[in-house]
Amino acid sequence: MPLKDALLSDVCISTSAAPTYLPAHFFQTKDEATGKTRDFNLIDGGVSANNPTLLTINQITRKMIVDKQDLFTGGPTDYDKFLVISLGTGSAKNAAMYTAKDAAGWGILSWLHSKEGYTPIVDMFSYSSAALVDYNVSILFQALHSEKNYLRIQDDSLKGTAATVDVATKENMEELVRIGEGMLAKTVSRVDMETGKPVPVPEEGTNADALTRFAKKLSDERKARMTSSQGKPSSAL
Repeated sequence: MPLKDALLSDVCISTSAAPTYLPAHFFQTKDEATGKTRDFNLIDGGVSANNPTLLTINQITRKMIVDKQDLFTGGPTDYDKFLVISLGTGSAKNAAMYTAKDAAGWGILSWLHSKEGYTPIVDMFSYSSAALVDYNVSILFQALHSEKNYLRIQDDSLKGTAATVDVATKENMEELVRIGEGMLAKTVSRVDMETGKPVPVPEEGTNADALTRFAKKLSDERKARMTSSQGKPSSAL
């Protein structure tokens, strides 16, 4: 569909245009064959899906149902055949930035921008949106005994400049790379169904170990598909 064939640069700028931080983005696509154009006026995709994991799973499931493709031996809702890696962009959730006593005296401006430089209402909506999806997806996979097929890597302990979304200095970029690389050495964690908080799962090793296992599964699946005489996949998507 030519009118949906947007430049990747426009897509990236649009989905990063967080309200109050960065400006909304406009671009236009054109169907050269018909001359028709389509205008896009967009802001950060996180406004509707700050954690797009569940949306992605739904889209894949929908595609399998619509296309009637037999990519699952047990049907499109057989989650044992899904491998999901969810990479968070970090948050400052663990930092005690606000208290009910403080918020009780806030007016409109304080909710939008605190004296410490944070945006309380935006931070709260963003975190709750992402955390709820992580909780729901994690519980879904656990309930279906496929918890090892879902890997969430997220740092909720960001502080200072690293916790901002609009500081693109060389120093901050290098710090974020350091934090990201450090996450590989951390123990795999999974949401506790009672508390809703992530807890370490030592027996599954580090995030790097889990990624290696995922990579092997995908590699084995690709080899199986390529050698299948019928051209049908055997397991994971």
